[in-house]
Amino acid sequence: MSRRVRTLLVGGVLFVVLFVLALTLPVPYVILSPGPTYNTLGADQSGNQIIVIKGTAQKHTTGNLNMTTVNVSTQSLTAFAALDGWLLHNEVVVPKSSIYPPGQSQKQVDQQNTQDFAQSQDDAIAAASCELGYPAKFGVIVVQGGSPAQNKLQPADVLKTLDGHPVDSAAKLTALLQTQSPGKAVSIAVTRAGKPVTVSLTLAAAAAGKKGARIGIEVGPVCAAPFSVDLGLGNQIGGPSAGLMFALGIMDKVGPVDLTKGRYIAGTGTIDPTGNVGAIGGIQLKMIAARHAGATVFLAPAGNCSDVSGAVPKGLNVIKVDTLHHAVQDLLALESGQPVPRC
Repeated sequence: MSRRVRTLLVGGVLFVVLFVLALTLPVPYVILSPGPTYNTLGADQSGNQIIVIKGTAQKHTTGNLNMTTVNVSTQSLTAFAALDGWLLHNEVVVPKSSIYPPGQSQKQVDQQNTQDFAQSQDDAIAAASCELGYPAKFGVIVVQGGSPAQNKLQPADVLKTLDGHPVDSAAKLTALLQTQSPGKAVSIAVTRAGKPVTVSLTLAAAAAGKKGARIGIEVGPVCAAPFSVDLGLGNQIGGPSAGLMFALGIMDKVGPVDLTKGRYIAGTGTIDPTGNVGAIGGIQLKMIAARHAGATVFLAPAGNCSDVSGAVPKGLNVIKVDTLHHAVQDLLALESGQPVPRC
């Protein structure tokens, strides 16, 4: 065997070995794929109702109002697996840093997603209460994590008094807290789900540069319904994108109209306490998940229309929504055969 042939053989073997190693070495990417969907009008995989309402009568609901999710692979990804994912139409390969930013551990990101999900639940309750027509009153919008108010006050609590002093506006509450000292135990009277409640907590120091003390809440107009709402799935999914479907599920259970009319509706979108619907990530995969589950109607945030274009699964009717109010109107219009906005 000539030297040239031996050189070519050795080079070929080394190339194959290096090529195989390159394909099997871990790469800094993750695979996103369609995740499970959950009917907000029904139960989770453990049989627990996703929306539990106490203090008012509930309607018999028909159809589905499914929230949608995206699966994120957490296993070490090889170049071969990444290449395979790139070739599949129902998977997306993205840099790991886009899901888990540098400087943050997976645990920290998961904790933030859990907090975002909890906040989306609170915002959904507030938005649904306003859309149902309950009047706005001064109360708690957000309870800050790690604050004196955590596990004491709740979003949609209507504030009444602090140590007997009326606090029916942000100005009155701020002025009163400026006269208080950190470490002082105070009593706060609120109306919660239509019933009077009194809580005790210890004030914390005010923010840097400010005098007095703080409770750890954000306040403003809240639409307080005379019933309580408990939302599930907190230990199963994360992120803020279920807000719209939670709000619609609450409305369908206690509102005056049937929003589904037996249809299989799915969707996604963040929501704020006033009912504005915001864009989310992974909507193409969520549409696939919805269609695979059986949905024929999909509610998509207006801010995601550019992502929706050209990616709608066959048989899925995608409706563009920008507010909870418009989402309700569009579902009723769709049932009656009227035109609805589309991406």
